[in-house]
Amino acid sequence: MPPIRAMSDIKPLLSLASAYLTEIDLAPLTKAYEFICERHDGQRYVTGELYVDHLLAVASTLASMKLDLDTIVAGLLHGVIKEQVGTQDELKKKFGETVANIVNGASRITNVRYNSQLAHEAENIRKLLLAMGADIRVLLVKLADRLQDMLNLDAVDEEERRIKARETMDLYAPLASRIGIEWIKRELEDLSFKYLLPAEYADLTGHLESTLDDRQAYVDEVTGILLAKLRANKIEPVRLIGRPKHMYSIYKKLMAQKIPLERVYDKVAFRIIVRTVKECYQALGIVHADWTPVPGRIKDWISAPKSNNYQSLHTTVAGPLGQFIEIQIRTEEMDRVAQEGVAAHWAYKEGQKITGGDARLFKDLKRLVQSLQEVEDPNEFMESVRGELFEPDVFALTPTGEVRELPRGSTPIDFAYAIHTAIGDTCVGAKVNGQIVQLKHELQSGDIVEILTQKNQHPRRAWLQLIKTSRARTRIRQYLRREEKERSLKLGREICERELKKYDVNFRGLLKSGHLRLLLKQLNCQSLEELLVRVGNGSITVPHLVRTLQPEEFREAEEKRRMAEMVERAQRAAGEHRSTAFRRNAIDIDGVDGMLVKVSQCCHPVPGDPIIGFITTGTGISIHRTDCHNLLATDPKRWLEVSWAGTPQTSHRAGLRIRAENRKSILAEISAAISADDADIVELNARTTVENIAELDVLLNVVNLKHLQTLQQHLLQMPEVIEVRRR
Repeated sequence: MPPIRAMSDIKPLLSLASAYLTEIDLAPLTKAYEFICERHDGQRYVTGELYVDHLLAVASTLASMKLDLDTIVAGLLHGVIKEQVGTQDELKKKFGETVANIVNGASRITNVRYNSQLAHEAENIRKLLLAMGADIRVLLVKLADRLQDMLNLDAVDEEERRIKARETMDLYAPLASRIGIEWIKRELEDLSFKYLLPAEYADLTGHLESTLDDRQAYVDEVTGILLAKLRANKIEPVRLIGRPKHMYSIYKKLMAQKIPLERVYDKVAFRIIVRTVKECYQALGIVHADWTPVPGRIKDWISAPKSNNYQSLHTTVAGPLGQFIEIQIRTEEMDRVAQEGVAAHWAYKEGQKITGGDARLFKDLKRLVQSLQEVEDPNEFMESVRGELFEPDVFALTPTGEVRELPRGSTPIDFAYAIHTAIGDTCVGAKVNGQIVQLKHELQSGDIVEILTQKNQHPRRAWLQLIKTSRARTRIRQYLRREEKERSLKLGREICERELKKYDVNFRGLLKSGHLRLLLKQLNCQSLEELLVRVGNGSITVPHLVRTLQPEEFREAEEKRRMAEMVERAQRAAGEHRSTAFRRNAIDIDGVDGMLVKVSQCCHPVPGDPIIGFITTGTGISIHRTDCHNLLATDPKRWLEVSWAGTPQTSHRAGLRIRAENRKSILAEISAAISADDADIVELNARTTVENIAELDVLLNVVNLKHLQTLQQHLLQMPEVIEVRRR
């Protein structure tokens, strides 16, 4: 049992919970508190506070959101598995399966590093999304936990503060918005803003504090005028609120509009809370009767709610003194949902049925999880996560009135994939507001979009240049990869059957004799299909395949004959050019000496690349990457198996093509990033596309493939860089 003083610490939490859990036994809360006092005794959290105090704060946040008892208990216990002071089975026995599962889900996703490209860290985010999809309460516990971390972030070192703040801004704040908990989203954004851009945060805070009295006087004046207008038209509002916008939303407006703070007039938002939907629209008419609305700033989220169930009328008008003011109009229930999100209609509360809006929200979350789970490549997965958690700028409608939320610049292709993958795959055109438009047409809020499809249509690679949403990008890439795999499978089958035919053998014979299993093992393939695909795409070369396919009794003689022929050719080619040969300690040519060797300039192989030697006419052996197009166009009979040997000390040239958003200083920033990785630029050619994309062809000196791949990863982490690939 914890000491009597410690028992008094849980009283505020019990008071919060008992205020709304009136007919529920709160004994599990006390039991959980006793458990954590025993298991975390004397332990301190990363911020320096007692671990139990942190757990109490998380549970209190969950109770203030009026969540169910299991969620609050899980909030108290969420450090047990993570800190290895208890097990899931133990929690299941003491507190039930639901609590144990929530704690386990929250524990598995502790060490997420959102800005990393490493595969194991991408996997952590997969775990978060999977746990969230299985039980939304896992995310609620994580959000409360993260909020407490951010409130105490001054206690950790600067590097950790920036990592946590970036992760919070990019992942947790958007997830809070996705499930409609706006107050947590705003707090997380403002706290992240404070640590990511401390100078800008301090300037903005100082200015707003210095003008506090003037803004309060203005708020009082406007609320008085609004109240008088509404009462004159026989509408008595439940509440009329004037509040400052949160810091980060003001900063975003400054950046987006490129204006000084003095010109941001709507630093204050007004909210009118009325009793009925009818009064919402009446109040909007009253506001517009005297104050001119700003075109394009009237939004009706009541008739077409957002995907997170948000409902409200928004308008921006030229108010008193000519200042622009934003006004939101909603009912009490709408206001509660706007603040509490998924917690407003908590589906797990005793005796409650899930609402239609919540069902749509949970379905959308599960679709998000499913779509991201289908992305295998870690880099593409991280890109898709960022894309899925965007802040929507465009709200377009289907002909039946369903809203689809999209980023600015989205096209009918994005809209089609937002409806269904099959619609996107077969999209051939679109009607926007009744008019046929091209697929590159940019959609605007309020557009009614009808997608035109044809059964024989399929995604095009060119579509990747037209789309904005990660969902569309992922689906198109999946189709293109599938199509490429099918082509490789067909070509690989043709090549293998042709080579097998030379020895009067077929796949059935290989399977019957058991040789196929040995063949797959020798070629490191898990299945016959994988073998055929790799042969078709060139990752298994024809000479390699032929040597592996040859019957055992002919293989040794054939190898000796082929090697003798190649040695004779290569030695004749060496001649007086031997002085220009490639360093012999860098390349091993199957143990054969006396050959002139040079690295090909068409594909620039570097140590670590899979390579093939090509016996040229008169100039010895030319070394190519195995995927070199020039090599693949040559006679395979002139190919020679080669490999890198030792640890080369010299530098090697490699070509990269970099595509990035074109803006001032981008060239200098990319050059600096290359220099920072100890790579030398030998040659650089730059151009700008019609889409204002900068394309750079760079020839570099690097040590080996690992050096080059590290450089590629660092370039891809630059926000403006779209693509980096070998030339």
